Amino acid sequence: MHDISDFESRGIPAVFIASSEFEQAGQAQGTALGFDAAGVFVPHPIQDRTDDEMRAKADAAWEQILRAVTA
Repeated sequence: MHDISDFESRGIPAVFIASSEFEQAGQAQGTALGFDAAGVFVPHPIQDRTDDEMRAKADAAWEQILRAVTA
């Protein structure tokens, strides 16, 4: 969240990507920082996923990520 805030403060569009398990934590951290960061949550879990499984998650989230970074 700090990185996203830093990028945005320098005029660089940024979006964080996290697994759905961390949605509440991401929102809480954004609130604590006073920053409403654009974020995309992918299905949990992501650890122990194969490269092909991770590519599939990225492919499935791509349009949402693109919309968030260009909003």
